[in-house]
Amino acid sequence: TMRITALVLASAASAAAFSSPSTPAARIANVQKFFASPMAVTPAFASGPKMSFAMKMTEAAAEGGEEKSLGKKIFDAYTKTANVATTLFPVWTVLCSGIALKNPAAFDWFSTEYFTAALAALMLSMGITLTPQDFVDVASKPVPVIMQFLLCYVMMPLLALGLGKGFAVDPALLAGMVLVGSINGGQASNLCTYIAKGNVALSVLMTTATTVGAIFMTPLLCKSLLGAVVPVDAAGIAKSTIEVVLAPIALGMTLNKFFPKAVKAILPFAPVVGVVSTCLLVASAVAQVAEPILNAGMSLQIPILLLHLIGGLVGYGLPRVTGFSETSSRTMAIETSMKSSAFGFLLAKLHFGDYAARIPSAVSVVWMALSGSILAVIWRYIPVPEGDE
Repeated sequence: TMRITALVLASAASAAAFSSPSTPAARIANVQKFFASPMAVTPAFASGPKMSFAMKMTEAAAEGGEEKSLGKKIFDAYTKTANVATTLFPVWTVLCSGIALKNPAAFDWFSTEYFTAALAALMLSMGITLTPQDFVDVASKPVPVIMQFLLCYVMMPLLALGLGKGFAVDPALLAGMVLVGSINGGQASNLCTYIAKGNVALSVLMTTATTVGAIFMTPLLCKSLLGAVVPVDAAGIAKSTIEVVLAPIALGMTLNKFFPKAVKAILPFAPVVGVVSTCLLVASAVAQVAEPILNAGMSLQIPILLLHLIGGLVGYGLPRVTGFSETSSRTMAIETSMKSSAFGFLLAKLHFGDYAARIPSAVSVVWMALSGSILAVIWRYIPVPEGDE
């Protein structure tokens, strides 16, 4: 009778250990505790088929836990590798640009259709990180976003126009420079803001605001500043902006709202997709105008480099003197300096009548990445004063 009673109690304890609603690791711990208890090691149960079966169940559960642990280790290793690769994206940009200049034919396969798809993929990767609440946040704290919007669409276009005329570049190249100054902020700015210890959430909101604003601001600026210089298809620019920018962002937000689990599963892969897409966009843009870039020499390189550097310095200095925090000022500086030059290249290719108008965007792709990363790395090693976040 005592043996039967002990068997019933042991079975109940074993069932409780295996059927606990806690995590798999906790279940394994419960089972191990059970077999370590005095009841489990009573001589009546210290051997025999029942004990052997129970031990096998414990070992199987432990092996399952180890398999999950191995999967987590693999995912953690991927995450660390992806973070390093993403942080080094300026290096990949320079390498891809060098390959494109040396051997433009290597990127002949990357046609306009692929170029457009890669840009859409970048916008989609940003869209899946957004929710309608983000736009509510913009409305609740609009001043930094409004200031950066003005820097993006007032200061930068005028700076591009002034530098182009100051360096006496050809009208078609001037048109391309103004286009670079008139487009939205680039998605790479979010990564550089993170490196610089800026406000990443604010960076994403600013990028979103200027990206949506590009639908009407870029055609308006191109028509008003360049209408008498080169042929500009303002309606075409607006249509392309909606297709390449607004639609992917809207799709991403929709997926995030209605399929959050699926989005959460693919989100860790978004940075890698972004880096690969950006490198292909950069290389393709440079390859298509490699010879004109080399022929243009420093007369085009210098004004475009200055456009991004001066834009970053003004984007930092103006917010600082008007009372913004160090973190917000760094964020606005990087957002202002880093334009979506690949998008500018696509617009110039599709809607500007002169072939040379696309050259400044191709040059800008490289200098944009370098100037933004330089600012980010410098600020990374300059601590933000306490209380000035």
